[in-house]
Amino acid sequence: MSHKRIPKRKAAIAAGGVVALGAAAILLPQANANQDGSSDQAAAPRTLKASDASDLASQLADLLGESFAGSYYDADQQQLVVNVISGDNNNVIVQAKKAGAEIREVDNSLAELAAGAQTLKSDATIPGTAWAVDPRTNKILVTADSTVTGDNWDQLESTVQTLGSGMATIKKSAGTFKTFLSGGDAIFAGGARCSAGFNVTAGDSSPAFLTAGHCGVAAAEWSDADGGAPIATVDQATFPGDGDFALVKYDDPATVAPSEVNVGDQTVAISQAADAEVGLQVFRMGSTTGLNDGQVLGLDATVNYPEGTVTGLIQTDVCAEPGDSGGSLFTQDGLAIGLTSGGSGDCTVGGETFFQPVTTALEAVGATLGAGDAAGGGEEAGAGDEAGAGEEAGAGEEAGAGEEAGAGEEVGGQEVGGEEVGGQEVGGEEVGGQEVGGEEVGGQEVGGEEAGAGAEDGSSGLTETH
Repeated sequence: MSHKRIPKRKAAIAAGGVVALGAAAILLPQANANQDGSSDQAAAPRTLKASDASDLASQLADLLGESFAGSYYDADQQQLVVNVISGDNNNVIVQAKKAGAEIREVDNSLAELAAGAQTLKSDATIPGTAWAVDPRTNKILVTADSTVTGDNWDQLESTVQTLGSGMATIKKSAGTFKTFLSGGDAIFAGGARCSAGFNVTAGDSSPAFLTAGHCGVAAAEWSDADGGAPIATVDQATFPGDGDFALVKYDDPATVAPSEVNVGDQTVAISQAADAEVGLQVFRMGSTTGLNDGQVLGLDATVNYPEGTVTGLIQTDVCAEPGDSGGSLFTQDGLAIGLTSGGSGDCTVGGETFFQPVTTALEAVGATLGAGDAAGGGEEAGAGDEAGAGEEAGAGEEAGAGEEAGAGEEVGGQEVGGEEVGGQEVGGEEVGGQEVGGEEVGGQEVGGEEAGAGAEDGSSGLTETH
């Protein structure tokens, strides 16, 4: 993410360097028809972009009611898979199939899985443990790090057994769960280092950015250079508890903070915040390890850090290391998904990582993504400005190909997956594929030159968790 303070006269060109994410990115086909292009096989699963699959899943959750038992995105087939409870209302299941989802009958309802998670919270809140519902197995995935041994391990294993057969599985992690305090662009406070996540506009219209809550509670003032003067002050922070997020306001009210992620010497425009979907391919940017990618593994995860329990997180297999805390989790087509919280392992051996959902953070702090008129005002930069002359930013640029995605089938008198459902459009937004070039950024291709794995400030020295 780019957090350099930009004079207003240069703001107009700030969003000009938009690039796609290259070789590691899976470019999903535009989705508004069956895979064979026909329109008469209404029950056939649709080919969907991941972002459109998430929209469709939300609508089908409302449609199916208690029959809905979770969903995930099958990246190989580019389809939404929806779990339903065996033997429930067949009519709504038929409607869900007609909407374009792959339907799978499972045994565990969301209510039963939620009850199991509550039992884990009551009986096994042990530092070094985490759990989240995995819709691909229709079970609760319980993870224990290397510190969970002896009586603690026995307690965790016993609690899982009380949930009953087929309700949960335990995975042992070789690493240790910790927050990655030490980040997109690096931010510093005393001996601490974190990463800024996404630029936002606070509720009072002042410029700000989101980062991890454990960074926000570690220090009140943050700088964009190690040992430099503070440029931003924490306005509010949550950690531990119901999330891991902080709103940090720039001290200079004239600061223009563009809605973009810095992936080296290029930027990726961020168009909006979106909810994660299991199976969604995501990219993480941090000042320590640069650009890395992976998949969403679980939602509404609970993590028991040494500092306390944090709920409502996204679980992924994207690697991260100390200093990446607060960094951006986003998709190839510019959707803001999460803020790096913590996890185990590193970018050599891998591990589990957890992220604060951006949508819930924005709602909690009362902010909106981006820099308001600065990110999309369409003003021209003055000739001779160092970032480039006469380029237009924001509103004048198209973020994608503009094709409309979605299933477009009618469900019970409503259209789901491309048209109106209860007065709202589902999957009907214009989501464009970006051009893939040849430039390597952090080992992935994006344009034509090779950029280092870290952020452009070149910093790589990290502190451990404070």
